[in-house]
Amino acid sequence: MAPVREIRVVHGHRRAFVRAGSGPALLLLHGIGNNCQTWAGVIDRLAESHTVLAPDLLGHGASDKPRGDYSIAAYANGMRDLLTVLDIERATVVGHSLGGGIALQFAYQFPERCERLALVGSGGLGPELSAGLRAATLPGAELVLTALTGVSGPLRLGMQALDRIGKAAGWKPVRDVAEAGEALLALKDVQARRAFLRTLRGVVDARGQAVTALDRLYLADAVPMLVVWGSRDPIVPALHAESVRSLVPSARVEVFQGAGHWPHLDEPEEFCRILLDFIATTEPAAHDQGSWRALLSQPRDGVARPAQH
Repeated sequence: MAPVREIRVVHGHRRAFVRAGSGPALLLLHGIGNNCQTWAGVIDRLAESHTVLAPDLLGHGASDKPRGDYSIAAYANGMRDLLTVLDIERATVVGHSLGGGIALQFAYQFPERCERLALVGSGGLGPELSAGLRAATLPGAELVLTALTGVSGPLRLGMQALDRIGKAAGWKPVRDVAEAGEALLALKDVQARRAFLRTLRGVVDARGQAVTALDRLYLADAVPMLVVWGSRDPIVPALHAESVRSLVPSARVEVFQGAGHWPHLDEPEEFCRILLDFIATTEPAAHDQGSWRALLSQPRDGVARPAQH
């Protein structure tokens, strides 16, 4: 089944998404400033054996951009509700960058809905972050974004030329610059720019990423986890993949040598091969309220959690 663009209204807001294929569900979550098109190079291959759902997150792409809650928890709630509307009970959740942070939150809030986690250059695994995104949290950032989008024509041509040069020369980090530039230039209306800044400021400040899943990452031992990173990621450093490797011994960690922040764009065939192999060689997690309560109550660092009644 070829990818189909669809719209559903959830809580009064339009949610745009692409759906393709049939079989077990794969939910693909893009990063900040991107949209479902970031997965275009892998959807067809994944849809050969899975129902692939790639939404435009609220505030992004063709989805609505209301003045509302753009927290990680709200995004996770939104994904739960979209899956429910589409009658999808459980999914393997794949998240890139911001989408990785949302995937982690989704697994934490709704463990019974998450079969596996695949994190790609994920947020939420350490404070380090590119200077550009940290600067975008400062006062006056909206004026800068407005000025940039006001001259979007020449800038877009420059970014496209840079992308072509990077591809021809095999300079993957150059492609990252072009991809990040395209994401910013896509913020062509005031609602999109404000949604972008609300989302960013909900997880980042001038010192870096302010929201972390590291204190709860031990829970990932109960959910099959794949971590994919580019060794030359200029936005979220690959050392975060090593943090996962040490904190979650059961996780499968794959670092694409020479790739940047979008390894699924740099190496789409290898990305699909690894993701599909991960799915084929792991059993989906199966949690109910009782099993999750028991997991949360396990002793950590010699201190048992009090039972909740």
